[in-house]
Amino acid sequence: MNLINGSQDILFLALALCALWLTAFIAWFLYYAIMSIKQVYEAIAQIKHKIDAVDEIITMLRDKISASTSYLTLIVAGVRKVVDLLGSDTKEKKKKAKK
Repeated sequence: MNLINGSQDILFLALALCALWLTAFIAWFLYYAIMSIKQVYEAIAQIKHKIDAVDEIITMLRDKISASTSYLTLIVAGVRKVVDLLGSDTKEKKKKAKK
């Protein structure tokens, strides 16, 4: 029993080999396409993580600066009152010294 009897058998054999190679190529292409998509996904996840960290740092700095400015206004008001009190004491001493 001979496997190849005519030109039609050669055609079917060639078509079978082409289908096999096409299947292998599609599988190889899909593997690399999926790996590329996975790498893009991981890169985007890393970028998102870094952006979240930067956002957290900026939020923390903004909160600290706003808290510092509220304390700073209180400190400035206190220093101003101390300077006024010291200034009034020196004026009183000068007035007493003149009398």
